[in-house]
Amino acid sequence: MKRIVPPAFFAAFMLASCTLSAQAQQPLPPENALKLSEIVAKIEQRNDFRYVSEIEWNREGYYDITYFTGDKAKVEIKIDAVSGQPR
Repeated sequence: MKRIVPPAFFAAFMLASCTLSAQAQQPLPPENALKLSEIVAKIEQRNDFRYVSEIEWNREGYYDITYFTGDKAKVEIKIDAVSGQPR
């Protein structure tokens, strides 16, 4: 007897497989990288800091950080994962 897989189930399976595969291929920060919490703490000490909006890891070895200041200015900065300094 032949079983038929519903198209919705097949699509969900394929989507989950692709997502897991993409996550497995994404490189991690190097072993000697600062903790993300240390980097965020440095950002929070900047003049007129208000809040962090977004943090993304870049394969080239840095974090893309977006934050806002008290006067609602959007600041986008690239921070080296090892040194914690702007690139």
